[in-house]
Amino acid sequence: MKTFTYTKAQSPEAAVAEAGEGVRFIAGGTNLLDLMKLQVMTPDKLVDISRLDLGRIEQREDGGLTIGALVPNSDLAADRRVIDGYPVLSRALLAGASGQLRNKASTGGNLLQRTRCYYFYDTATACNKREPGSGCAAIGGFNRIHAILGASDKCIATHPSDMAVAMRALDATVVTLKGDGDRRRISIHDFYRLPGDTPEIENVLEPGELITHVELPGPPQGEQLYRKVRDRASYAFALVSVAGVVKVEDGKIASAALAFGGLAHLPWRDFEMEAMLVGQAPSTALFEAAADKLLAGARGHGSNDFKIPLARRTLIACLRDLTGV
Repeated sequence: MKTFTYTKAQSPEAAVAEAGEGVRFIAGGTNLLDLMKLQVMTPDKLVDISRLDLGRIEQREDGGLTIGALVPNSDLAADRRVIDGYPVLSRALLAGASGQLRNKASTGGNLLQRTRCYYFYDTATACNKREPGSGCAAIGGFNRIHAILGASDKCIATHPSDMAVAMRALDATVVTLKGDGDRRRISIHDFYRLPGDTPEIENVLEPGELITHVELPGPPQGEQLYRKVRDRASYAFALVSVAGVVKVEDGKIASAALAFGGLAHLPWRDFEMEAMLVGQAPSTALFEAAADKLLAGARGHGSNDFKIPLARRTLIACLRDLTGV
């Protein structure tokens, strides 16, 4: 591991004041430390934010929740307000990792997980995300876990977080503190970036910008579901996952929010596909048409071709469960 300096921040303001070139924030460290050991990430300085007062879940007057960036995944999944009002989030967190990792992993850190692409972790191979301009060994390589939507000829990696998929279905907002002291509220829909020509830039955070909270609107109406399809039931990343919130009223779909993991560089959501469901009576034919819309631009890369029919079957099955068809 490369030599680095280490400091403990006493406040969010002190933490962002320490930020600069080669500086990384660390809380649970469940992803960052692994990457440092492999020298995939080699920060010059770590700023420890784990003792900041950002570990609470607070009820807001509008019925929503404000979740501190340092709330452990295990605490968030077990909170009665989350279980009752946002079961899709609780289920996603419980599907995301072992109990030991959930005890350490933080809400903010979960959003910022790096991809689990094999080639990203292997410094002997080409990876534009790790070393811009070096190429993408996954294209033409073994790409079983890789993207079928939103990819580019520079990168076909996927985002690994389960929690972020549920957060996108719930229309979460990410609250941050910038180095100049300004605060930002960023919709989860605008937070992540597709790879394009710059796959190394994964989100819209500015250098030194710190996530302090995540806000959820009031609990959504309707049925909620999180389904994760993976190679094994214990501690594996999603091949396809679906976070769904669907309300059926008077025999028709009144609202639908569906986010997908394992398919793209970011938690994927197709608002046009959701719109075609609303106002329609639930049926297998409708769900098949929705799957066709979702996957119209899907492209496999050899080892991951199977993800296209798998995503189709998974979406249809989830919509049946959510609507009782």
